[in-house]
Amino acid sequence: MAQQVIFYDIPSKAPAKGWSFNPWKVRMVLNMKGIDYKTEFVEYPDLAPTLKALGLPPNDPNDPGYFSDYTSPAIRYSDGTFSMESWHIVHALDKQYPTPSLHLEDPIVEKVRNSSMLGPIVKHLMPKVPNLLSSVSSEYFYTTRESMFGKPLQQVEAEATEEQWEDMKVNAKEIGDLLREKGGPFFLGETVSYADVCFVTCLKFLEILDDGVFKKYLALDEAFPIVYEASKRWLARDD
Repeated sequence: MAQQVIFYDIPSKAPAKGWSFNPWKVRMVLNMKGIDYKTEFVEYPDLAPTLKALGLPPNDPNDPGYFSDYTSPAIRYSDGTFSMESWHIVHALDKQYPTPSLHLEDPIVEKVRNSSMLGPIVKHLMPKVPNLLSSVSSEYFYTTRESMFGKPLQQVEAEATEEQWEDMKVNAKEIGDLLREKGGPFFLGETVSYADVCFVTCLKFLEILDDGVFKKYLALDEAFPIVYEASKRWLARDD
């Protein structure tokens, strides 16, 4: 008997909502495909014990995007099986719920997935994330990101410069040109794909993180607010 899909996400501070970029990719796909799902919010320090208890094997350390053994997003499918990591999950969902297709094999998906959507301005963003989180998850985020950067987040924030926004303009133009290539509003023209999911959820993350940063990013290219507006119906559910 089919079960309700359970989506494991990291909560914002109360009232709990989805905020994180990678889980939002899966949430947007669930919303696009009209899948009946329930969100189970799991604080950062509780991810490993919670997911391990469900019987999930750890992430493969050889995967290109490996960060830690247990991460969100994770999911329980309708057949009762589980998996982690957004790229694996969306492939399974697209196979189980083929309409609408995510067009995962289209070359545009790899182009957008591999583009540096936020890289140049990461020092403007990461230090703001703890402001979204509960105290327990905020402490965890500070500790793990200090290890990642090799310095405290306060120092990372002090290294954020306007020049990094200038560098972002080059990346933004590449993304904007891809959106214009087939006339928009989506990367495949009138057809939405996983390429749009990757980019639009990046925009959603920025909107939640800091409205000023979000508006500054949208202003980098005229195509950005158009694709975001066209995708808002799939961003409405965030819990």
